[in-house]
Amino acid sequence: MTQDQETQQLKSMDPNAGASPVAGEDPGMSRILRRETHSSRAGASVIAAVLVIVLCVYALLEAGVRAIGQPPWLIDPTTAAERIIALPEGISPLLLGASGAVIAMAGLFFLLHAVLPGRRARHLLRDPRTAVVVDDEVLASALARRARTAANVTQEQVMVVVSRQMVVVNVRPTSGSRVSEEAVLTAVQAELEEMSPVPMPVVKVNLASSGVIGA
Repeated sequence: MTQDQETQQLKSMDPNAGASPVAGEDPGMSRILRRETHSSRAGASVIAAVLVIVLCVYALLEAGVRAIGQPPWLIDPTTAAERIIALPEGISPLLLGASGAVIAMAGLFFLLHAVLPGRRARHLLRDPRTAVVVDDEVLASALARRARTAANVTQEQVMVVVSRQMVVVNVRPTSGSRVSEEAVLTAVQAELEEMSPVPMPVVKVNLASSGVIGA
């Protein structure tokens, strides 16, 4: 068996051999595509670093002032530690609750930035030659135009919401005119198959019960 025959055999065994490659399947493009489809954590990292640095510098300065026998700038470190240990004594419940809420919200902010994937509202498109990244708003506009044509309604009567895993098409038909949900679903799915977004979302069509008076 020649090398070309072996290559053809391997391609025939691969179930994805006939599909167009995902935009940027080249390993050299993976980092760029991830940067385009995921939000950066640099902002949250900078905020956390600045807060830690400020607290450390303040603690160092207060310790230095105490070491040379000068009065503290704001509060003596030892006194601050004693007050923290004595909580909730010496502080009103309202102020204690407000401080706890602020600290909890800040902690939740940094935790969510660290845990959540931080994906942007964008999809990749299959293309054999280049990397293509499209905003979900652009996909929604194209799908809304296709749904509007299939339903024979105006632009204001169709609203499309695109998320990572689902496309929701909301249609308000014209009064006295029947709209086929199946026709709209088929048209939108055909448009998605032509664009081949990655990942491929599921289409859901919602027809409003009340119609719009035609012009």
